[in-house]
Amino acid sequence: MPIKAVVFDWGGVLMRTVDYAPRHRSDDQLGLPHGSVEKAVHGSDAWRHAQVGEISVEDYWNAVSSHLGLTRDQLSKLRVEVYSGDRLDAAVFSILQLCREKSLRTGLLSNNTSDLMDSIRAAQLEALFDAIVISADIHIMKPEPAAYTAILDKLNVVAAEAIMIDDFPSNIEGARAVGMAAILFVPGGSWNAELQRLIETS
Repeated sequence: MPIKAVVFDWGGVLMRTVDYAPRHRSDDQLGLPHGSVEKAVHGSDAWRHAQVGEISVEDYWNAVSSHLGLTRDQLSKLRVEVYSGDRLDAAVFSILQLCREKSLRTGLLSNNTSDLMDSIRAAQLEALFDAIVISADIHIMKPEPAAYTAILDKLNVVAAEAIMIDDFPSNIEGARAVGMAAILFVPGGSWNAELQRLIETS
């Protein structure tokens, strides 16, 4: 069955943290070991609850603030600082554009909070995707089968017609379990050659 769509993950694939210095700087300013801010922001129960839409983005950040003992000003600064080392991956971006040039449908499936769409629009990237599904909006996270079904439905393709690109092995396994082809993204790896091979041989 020919490949008709390619689905990309956001964090860790299209958008990656390439400079951890800002987060370490926040650790230093709070007198905490390096990695403490990262754990509070992306390793807490509040983060997971926000990703499935069980709490609002503001409640999530309030939980981070409470955990780290931040003042209002410190929290405002942290919300900017923690993502200041993130960059759009140029190699993935070029492949995304190439997929569109080849008339393949493109999708974004991300485990993330509801304000991700604001970031996508601010970066003027929304038009690059035929469909976008964010876990907080559907209350389901990868690797649950329903997460993949949601993006497939929006792209109007069946699983065998789509490829998932993700940086978590569990999400790759989830995609394959529903019948999608899937490629584990490793920065600088051969994922793009594998993608082209799957497209050309489908």
